[in-house]
Amino acid sequence: MEQHDDLYYIEKIKSGQVNYFSYIVENYKDIVFSIAMKVLKNRDDAEEMAQEAFIKAYNSIHKFRGNSKFSTWLYSITYNHCISQVRKKKYEINTLDDVQVSDDSDSLNLDGFNEDEKREYLEAALKKLPEEDYTLVVLYYYEEQSMEEVAKIAKLSLSNTKVKLHRARKKLYTILNDMLKEEIHSLL
Repeated sequence: MEQHDDLYYIEKIKSGQVNYFSYIVENYKDIVFSIAMKVLKNRDDAEEMAQEAFIKAYNSIHKFRGNSKFSTWLYSITYNHCISQVRKKKYEINTLDDVQVSDDSDSLNLDGFNEDEKREYLEAALKKLPEEDYTLVVLYYYEEQSMEEVAKIAKLSLSNTKVKLHRARKKLYTILNDMLKEEIHSLL
């Protein structure tokens, strides 16, 4: 089957060919679930919210105008739907703290690790980030959303997004550094 961009499938769906929505689900299910999981911290709730996000996107597809990437629009629906759910259940939301991380960084040395080990450390460190930090990092670095798109999804100003992403990177560095120190100490 020939590969098309998102707009092709969206136009097909809008014209009544609903079977094309399966492409959207297949293409975005992992990141939608990942966002839901990080916000809700419960696999069952995340699966349910991911399904609901896709249903909401399907029901609102006619509202998508193409002013931004479809992925930005879908991630925004997912993130906002999950946050609404958290508020409904009155869960406590982790907020970004304003702790300053010093810039006197000894460079993080991962030279002795193969690519799989580096990926494992990074994934473990990402899981330790607060939900908002995790979401910003994943959207910007893994989903390659622009800074403006990340700001739209998270409903933050552009400057606030930049600051929070910078702090998230610092936290990630600190977590990775601590993990490596623990690894070294366990070997001694």
